Amino acid sequence: MEKYLGSFSPSLLIGFIAIVFTCLFIDLKAHDKDKPITIKNALMWSSVWIGVALAFAGYIGIAYGQEKSSLFLAGYFLEKSLSVDNLFVIMAIFSSFAIKGAYQHRVLYYGILGAILLRLLFVGIGTSLAMLSKWVMVLFGLFVLWTAWKMYSSEDNGEEIEDYSNHFTVRWTKKILPVHHKLDGHNFFTRVGGTLSATPLFLALICVEISDVAFAFDSVPAVIAVTQDPMLVYTSNIFAILGLRSLYFLLVAAKKYLIHLEKAVIFILTFIGFKMILGSLGIIHISANISLSIVLGGLLLGIMGSFVFPERETEAI
Repeated sequence: MEKYLGSFSPSLLIGFIAIVFTCLFIDLKAHDKDKPITIKNALMWSSVWIGVALAFAGYIGIAYGQEKSSLFLAGYFLEKSLSVDNLFVIMAIFSSFAIKGAYQHRVLYYGILGAILLRLLFVGIGTSLAMLSKWVMVLFGLFVLWTAWKMYSSEDNGEEIEDYSNHFTVRWTKKILPVHHKLDGHNFFTRVGGTLSATPLFLALICVEISDVAFAFDSVPAVIAVTQDPMLVYTSNIFAILGLRSLYFLLVAAKKYLIHLEKAVIFILTFIGFKMILGSLGIIHISANISLSIVLGGLLLGIMGSFVFPERETEAI
């Protein structure tokens, strides 16, 4: 334990765990009605997570010195910027499964619980599994490109999938465990003929978890390069991905009002897909700063375009 805590006391770890799970519990209770997240709600929770992270950094500065606090903030903002791509991959996953806003919070909530454990594993092993990420990233890159094409060709008409029998994840998973071909409300599992079966919502959750693992291969080693203190690496990672989840809902809510933001998302997904494939195969590496600039630039163009070229109602003839 001392190896991982370093110069930090066990009370800091206990306090961190208490803060995270208290906020997650409040979050769960605040969103237990299976309703889409509004812009106001997404802004509020984004502010909460950013405020909690900054308060945690302030406490580290007071108790352990300004240098430790600066390293935490450096890791926090680096992880947040590197994880922006994952935000759009999650959007691609939900688009592929046609998971609407009413259930997205539930999927990401439990996805975060899994990420808390998985990130702990990654921090513990450092970069020793980095080589395994190559083909995982290639597969996700292909998936992202496929989803971008589906969104472009269908113009995201918002139609729900009633029967998932032909969905690729259902076809593959049925060979391993029982899978129901329809959603059952917000349930991850349901009983069909007395057999406990996974629902497509559970398969979406697994894809979200895998996406977090895939991006952790890149982001965790990058933060370790900033600081080798496991406590700082882990806490900065968790606070960053918790805040990113709220940012996701902010983006989704904004799409309802910014009519050209959908086109920007398709462009960004296409860029991320090619970046993941080309980078993993060693063909070309796009730096984190360039990637973030392209993503933010695409979003900015989508937002500006929505104001400059607002949708005009067709005049009656």
